[in-house]
Amino acid sequence: MFEAGWCQIRSSDRKAKNKMSSFPQKKGPWTTISSELKYLNPWISVREDQILRPDGQPGIYGIVEPKHAVGVVAVAPHLENNVLQVYLVGQYRYATQVYSWEIIEGGSEEGEDPLQTGKRELKEEAGLVANEWQMLGNNIQLSNSHSTELATLFLATGLSIGQNSPDPTEELEVRSLDFSKAVEMTLSGEISDALTIMGLLLAKNKFDLVGQSAPT
Repeated sequence: MFEAGWCQIRSSDRKAKNKMSSFPQKKGPWTTISSELKYLNPWISVREDQILRPDGQPGIYGIVEPKHAVGVVAVAPHLENNVLQVYLVGQYRYATQVYSWEIIEGGSEEGEDPLQTGKRELKEEAGLVANEWQMLGNNIQLSNSHSTELATLFLATGLSIGQNSPDPTEELEVRSLDFSKAVEMTLSGEISDALTIMGLLLAKNKFDLVGQSAPT
């Protein structure tokens, strides 16, 4: 799971960031005059660009640059009644100050393939290992008005259960429930995490298209 934490900005990193690009840059109706790193920690960076707006007037644009996000919809048939179950993780989210039920989620380390991130997070958060992986969506833009964050969603099946090992910053509750109930929770607003909503609905659409009710 990824969390944002405090870290002092390193001036050397800021200078290196600024040297990476030449300005001005014209992209669509926007022109970037300069770009400066304002904040950096192990999870996100924040930059401020001096820009010319589409109307030609000068302005600023703040951009948040997180890690690549990965979400895993882990499903398996119930051992007794064969009803499809999905594994959800519950935790208190500091930023929004609410308790949230979510699919398995995490951020990719630099250079890490999203599939490897998904496998790692599935084991760490839920203590699960999956034999089969299918991509549900890739390069999903989570908040494109002010963030470069992209996400990849996977469907994980063929599960075996082990022991989870969450990060020290995480206090997690893992539970499985009927997949149909989880979908109802997204539609009623009981589940409000965007990546979870997208993952569950994309998985439902996939099952509906192939007439599949309980992956094995």
